[in-house]
Amino acid sequence: MAEQKRDYYEVLGVAKNADEAAIKKAYRVLAKKYHPDTNPGDAEAERKFKEASEAYAVLSDPEKRRQYDQFGHAAFDGSGGAGGFDFSNMDMGDIFGSFGDIFGEFFGGGSRRSSNGPMKGASLRTSVRISFEEAVFGCEKELELVLKDECKTCHGTGAKPGTSPETCPKCGGKGKVVYTQQSLFGMVQNVQTCPECSGSGKVVKEKCASCHGTGYIAGKKRIKVSIPAGIDNGQSVRIREKGEPGINGGPRGDLLVEVLVSSHPIFQRQDMNIYSTAPISFAQATLGGEIRINTVDGEVLYEVKPGTQTDTKIRLKGKGVPSLRNASVRGDHYVTLVVQVPTGLNEQAKQTLRQFDELAGNTLKAQSVSSQPKTKKKKGFMDKLKETLDDN
Repeated sequence: MAEQKRDYYEVLGVAKNADEAAIKKAYRVLAKKYHPDTNPGDAEAERKFKEASEAYAVLSDPEKRRQYDQFGHAAFDGSGGAGGFDFSNMDMGDIFGSFGDIFGEFFGGGSRRSSNGPMKGASLRTSVRISFEEAVFGCEKELELVLKDECKTCHGTGAKPGTSPETCPKCGGKGKVVYTQQSLFGMVQNVQTCPECSGSGKVVKEKCASCHGTGYIAGKKRIKVSIPAGIDNGQSVRIREKGEPGINGGPRGDLLVEVLVSSHPIFQRQDMNIYSTAPISFAQATLGGEIRINTVDGEVLYEVKPGTQTDTKIRLKGKGVPSLRNASVRGDHYVTLVVQVPTGLNEQAKQTLRQFDELAGNTLKAQSVSSQPKTKKKKGFMDKLKETLDDN
């Protein structure tokens, strides 16, 4: 029994009254998601791609859509009143070309007919470790990387001097090959990157001895990267055109440098704010006074208020991390004051502290318990008998 087809509107995920633009947009999303070029060897993705293509072929054509709305799938299988629609005679490539070379936009940045044109090279990734302070104020680092450069012998062609690359015989210089397959609804054409020339449209018969036909020579390079003030752990800096070389004369890719920020023994960061603790003595907490607090800008003086309790939080405005967008805007530094209880006191210090405690009125004095007269126990028979015997 043949598998029952899903409703075309359901396949594209649009309403039955959807306009042409909505249908086109829905198909673009599905085509990008399930296209064979991005899902090599995935049979389920290929099935969904063909299903979406079939639905779009019908719903994007006003006449076929009218027939489908009236007769359903029967309009195209020969059993309905519309006389049938033969998918086996349909070139699926026409569908793709009908809305602006959609797959050139998705899979290579240009028309399918010019897929072997100049393309930007791949991006490279690396990382660099910096200190907490370097992340706050910014810095400059120098990286040593292995990068590819154009071969000076063949000038990037990959061909032996005196020769030149030839047009690929498999794809005719297009960089793409078309495979025709039998599907549930007829013959379908799939377009894939040419395996012979890897999409360049050219092959090298006699390879350059210096680069072995690749057109590039790898070597170590030192690259400076400017780390902006305010960058946070895990964020990246992009260096334009320091990645892989472009294809067919295209620009180089970019270099993405991930920044790893080391932890700090005193400070902790949250967004643009910095947090830390500062110890104060018992006397400073009680009487108040000036203390020194460490910040990323150095020591600052702060006047502690008399009677300050432990875990009191204070704010040092503008002593935090600069904004990545505007270095003149900074967060704040929040400090938790912790009262240090003295330990290891000598006897004189202990006595002085007891006197202070008494003067402050904080000594707990033992409460005298008033004496109450004892209640006489009522004498029983045995008690009276004992007294009588004792008297005798």
